[in-house]
Amino acid sequence: MAETAGGSSSILRLHVGIEHALKMRREGTMMRLKTLAIASAIAVLAAIPATAQQPAAPAPPPTTPYGAPITLEAAKKAMAAAEAEAMKNNWPLAIVIVDSGGNLVMLHKLDNTQYGSIRVAEGKARTALDFRRPTKVFEDGLAAGGIGLRILSLGVTAAEGGMPIIVDGKVVGAIGASGALSTQDAQAAKAGADAVK
Repeated sequence: MAETAGGSSSILRLHVGIEHALKMRREGTMMRLKTLAIASAIAVLAAIPATAQQPAAPAPPPTTPYGAPITLEAAKKAMAAAEAEAMKNNWPLAIVIVDSGGNLVMLHKLDNTQYGSIRVAEGKARTALDFRRPTKVFEDGLAAGGIGLRILSLGVTAAEGGMPIIVDGKVVGAIGASGALSTQDAQAAKAGADAVK
């Protein structure tokens, strides 16, 4: 009898061992299937062209030539238009005009304008002059991230509100405004730049 009891315990251990081996095999097969599914998903995602995710290439730099420095009379006309736009909308702005050499020609700080806006308005005017384009281009590039972040290395004022002043197809100066929302700054600066076209 002892042999029978020992024999059945051996059979029981063998049976448990086989069940365990089958369970481990099923789990191993499931693990391999999961791994295969994940690898397949990664391969499919990697096959999607990266260009579909990239924004359009930025426009090439403007080729508008620089001209003679803006005259005082033209600067006064631009300043009056920008100032009128700000006053009409009750925007406390600092407005700066620089000539084609980057020299300060005019600065008006309207009542109740924060002092920091003076430096920002000058930065916007110089950026618009140096790169011959509105500063909104830099704001948009920075907002897009990715390759647009290289703008941080250029030392620009990347906020809307700076406009080049173009007369007879030449950049004679630039105007920058700051103190309200960037879109409002740009509206005033554009009014000034448009006044001397």
